[in-house]
Amino acid sequence: MHRVVVLVDENSNPFELGCATEVFGLHRPELGRDLYDFRLCAAGPLTRMRDGFFTLTGVAPLTEVDHADTVIVPNRPDVEVPRRPQVLDAIRRAHARGARLIGFCSGAFTLAEAGVLDGRRATAHWQWADAFRDRFPQVELEQDVLFVDDGDILTAAGSAAALDLGLHVVRRDHGAEIASAVSRRLVFAAHRDGGQRQFIERPIPDIPDHSLAPLLAWAQQNLDRPLTIRDLADQAATSQATLHRRFRTELGTTPLAWLTGERLTLARRLIERGEARLDVVARRSGLGTATNLRSLMRKETGLTPTQYRLRFGTNPLAARRALPAAPGAPLSAPGREPA
Repeated sequence: MHRVVVLVDENSNPFELGCATEVFGLHRPELGRDLYDFRLCAAGPLTRMRDGFFTLTGVAPLTEVDHADTVIVPNRPDVEVPRRPQVLDAIRRAHARGARLIGFCSGAFTLAEAGVLDGRRATAHWQWADAFRDRFPQVELEQDVLFVDDGDILTAAGSAAALDLGLHVVRRDHGAEIASAVSRRLVFAAHRDGGQRQFIERPIPDIPDHSLAPLLAWAQQNLDRPLTIRDLADQAATSQATLHRRFRTELGTTPLAWLTGERLTLARRLIERGEARLDVVARRSGLGTATNLRSLMRKETGLTPTQYRLRFGTNPLAARRALPAAPGAPLSAPGREPA
């Protein structure tokens, strides 16, 4: 299996360590298999975690990084304190041999200090954006996004965004169906796009407002329909302008971007579950035509629908046995398999 190694260092944040463990390290009996070979390693036998909350012991030595397919680098609040040379050397070795590197929160500082982010895209917590730019001007910092996927190096902005990036990685490695199953176990949003804002201001309204949750659930049940922004606004009994403001406030995105993302997620799940007819996938996901499906799939995943099916497709009957059905209409009539 793909081996994920978390490099823990002095004063690392326990939360991000927990996020990595939850996403990549837990056994997945509901899937019938584990997704990753997960390890923790450290530079010494005792590692004092942030503010001395506890001391980590009994993990693998630093040389474990040399056998990892993915390395999650350490993060910590004292970003001005240099990392230990042996930690930075281990990261450089991993990068040189082609391992994937992931930085959660202030882990971007660790990657930049190791020199592997020079000329690359990354993000960091908004609180440290100015300090990061001053210290590492050679890195293309994308401020105020949840995470950045730059191929073999990925960075997440803050603590909660570590979960977003973790699920993104699972989706990239195993497909939307598996990522949705992991998110259900976490009781966490299945997909927040990396381009969403880190911090969404929510001024206290003069009168109580209602959540978008009922509208989102209704839209997810009707993705096969040619929904428009007007349709969403009518369902929410509000104007289109107000709907846009509410989406920006509650979700940090636009109604159209959210709707397109949901349609793509459904299309990917249909393909994963065995539907090979692109016109059927496009129609049932509300994307209209096979041409539009191909264009959006390539933009979203870097793969054509055929390539995506070859990489993530599973036996549709096995998929339905292993996982709960997706929201919305059933994927096939009772007793029938998708063509």
